[in-house]
Amino acid sequence: MDTEERRRGILETARRDGSVDVGQLAVELQVSKETVRRDLNALERHGLVRRTHGGAHPVESAGFETTLAFRTTMHVPEKSRIAAAAVALLGDAETVYIDEGYTPQLIAAALPRDRPLTVVTASLSTVGALASAENINVLLLGGRVRGGTLATVDHWATRMLSGFAIDLAYVGANSISREYGLTTPDPAVGALKAEVMRVAKRRVFSGVHTKFGAVSFCRFAQVTDFEAIVTDTGLHSSEARRYALLGPQVVQA
Repeated sequence: MDTEERRRGILETARRDGSVDVGQLAVELQVSKETVRRDLNALERHGLVRRTHGGAHPVESAGFETTLAFRTTMHVPEKSRIAAAAVALLGDAETVYIDEGYTPQLIAAALPRDRPLTVVTASLSTVGALASAENINVLLLGGRVRGGTLATVDHWATRMLSGFAIDLAYVGANSISREYGLTTPDPAVGALKAEVMRVAKRRVFSGVHTKFGAVSFCRFAQVTDFEAIVTDTGLHSSEARRYALLGPQVVQA
C-alpha cells in the first residue's frame, strides 16, 4: 500500500466512523504511529480532517457531508446538554426558527410546552417531533427535500422564509471558525441559512466542539452576527474566550 492509497483509506475510515485513532490505525495499517501522524497532518493540510488529541475527525466539505442518521449517533450527551442550554436563552421569543440537524432537533424537543410558540423549520424531523405538541404552532418551509438531512431547501423555502420576521433563530452549521465564520457544504443550504440570518432578530448558534476551527464550502454568516454560541466543554476555554471577544456570549454546557 503506497502513501496516497493509505491516506485515502484513512480518510474513508474517518468519514465512515466519525473519527480515527492514531494507535488503532497504526495496528490496522501495520505502520508506525509517527507514519499515521504524518498522514493525518497531510490530510489536515488539505482540509479533509481536523486533528484531535490522539487522532482526527473528518471535515465536512462540498464533497462530503454526514447524514442526519449518522449525527444521531455522535456526541449525543454533549448535544443534549447544548440543547438544554440553548433553550434557556429563549427569553420572551414568540416566534422561533429551528434549523436542520440533530442538535436543533433536540432543541425543538426541549422547548417549553406551557406557553404559546410558533416554530418555523425546514426540518421534517422537527415537524414530526412538534406536530402534536400543545401550544406550539409549526410551520414547515416548502421545497426540495434533501434525503440525507430530511430538510427542505431551494427557492421555495427561501421565498417563504423571506416573508417572516422571526424573534429568535437557532442556527446550526457544519463548521465554524473565527476567520471564515459559519460554513456549510451545500450552496442551497447556505442560501437558506443566510435568509434565516436576515429575517431573525436574535440568533443563537449551537454545535459540538468538533465543528470549531473547521471550514466547509459555503459561508453564510460571521461569528459577530450571533448573540450567543452554545457548545460543550470540549472546546478549550482559551478558544472559547477568543470567540467571546468577537461579541457573542459563549455558553459551554
